[in-house]
Amino acid sequence: MGKDFVWFILKACFRNALINVRQSTSLSFWFITLSAAIILAITQGARQTTGMYVSPMNTDTGLGIANIAFAMAVGQFVWGVVQPIAGALAGRLGYAPMLTVGVLLMILGSVITPMMTTTLGLVIALGVIQAAGAGIGSFSLLMGAVANRIPADKRPFASGVVNAGSSLGQFIFAPITAGLIAWVGWVKSLWSVAAIALIALPLVWILRAPSQGGSTAVVEGPSLNEQLKIAVRDKSYWLLHAGFFTCGFHIAFLVTHLPTEIQLCDLSPKVSGDALAIIGLFNIAGSLLIGWMATRWRMRALLAGLYACRAIAIGLYLLAPKTPETLYLFSAVIGLTWLATVPPTAGLVSKLFGVKHLATLFGLTLLSHQIGGFLGAWLGGIAIDATGTYHWMWYADMALALLAAAASLPVREAAPKLTAAPA
Repeated sequence: MGKDFVWFILKACFRNALINVRQSTSLSFWFITLSAAIILAITQGARQTTGMYVSPMNTDTGLGIANIAFAMAVGQFVWGVVQPIAGALAGRLGYAPMLTVGVLLMILGSVITPMMTTTLGLVIALGVIQAAGAGIGSFSLLMGAVANRIPADKRPFASGVVNAGSSLGQFIFAPITAGLIAWVGWVKSLWSVAAIALIALPLVWILRAPSQGGSTAVVEGPSLNEQLKIAVRDKSYWLLHAGFFTCGFHIAFLVTHLPTEIQLCDLSPKVSGDALAIIGLFNIAGSLLIGWMATRWRMRALLAGLYACRAIAIGLYLLAPKTPETLYLFSAVIGLTWLATVPPTAGLVSKLFGVKHLATLFGLTLLSHQIGGFLGAWLGGIAIDATGTYHWMWYADMALALLAAAASLPVREAAPKLTAAPA
């Protein structure tokens, strides 16, 4: 039954993906979109598995889970802060140079993290340098680069494909990271992940110039300062920020603390790697599906549904017995919604304000996401140190998800045009 359900979901999503492939007549569309997806797979795959280092890092350094969680929480915040800044710089310097800097910073931070023996050192290496690099090479710049280089009718689906790259990275990196930690220890595991990130460097240059398929991208419009003044007066923009704050809280809490939660359930570390891999696998399906659905239904309704599903999933998890099967099922449901909020949020920002300054405007919503992420990672560490459980964090996560669902519904959005067939 479970395998049949998984196969049905994946088959439906990839069927829709193949339809979009057949509709696209531009090879450059796929070079650009898939290059961005692979880069995101690398930067996010490495970043989304950092929680697996908490326990072995604590054992070796004795810094304490709360201090390590604080460093990772700083990383959540820095990851968000750099994105609107990098988006503004990319508008002047180009996407490829900025992405190159991002990948190199991420590698540097990963290499020097094991050399840090104090909380401050860990904050600088893991929370600032590595996180800044991963942030520069993340959603904001990559989706901005793609959106400015492809026709408007292909953008929702392209966003889903790029977003799926993040989940593919998590699916691949989670078992690799778990296996490397068990085989060679957390230090060499971190260095190995840094070496893998070198693969991203040649790919960033594919995004260095507009493609023929993206020659229709909108380049005229208000200046960045004028656009920011318009955006901050728009209620819908702030409602998107509120929803993304909750998304960041949820994801950072799980990425940082799900391995410890699984340990508290007396389950093996392998379950942690499997659970994170399942989240990544199912979000590939979720991202492709949401990218397709965003061309047919209102994105605000899709966002509300995604946030509501998270609240329901958490409530059912708290009531269920804590077995590997429960964790895997919970991971699958959460995976379907994991980063599926990104395409509709980016799509709504683009609908509201156009694509000229999308990297900066969407980067600011990601900053809200990461303020929530900072609190999710940090408060999770405080909760486990103070109470020995994550119960109150789960309750907070569930309440915030319901509020985010309610905040998404009033967002201003025109109905999608269903006539379409991309040329």
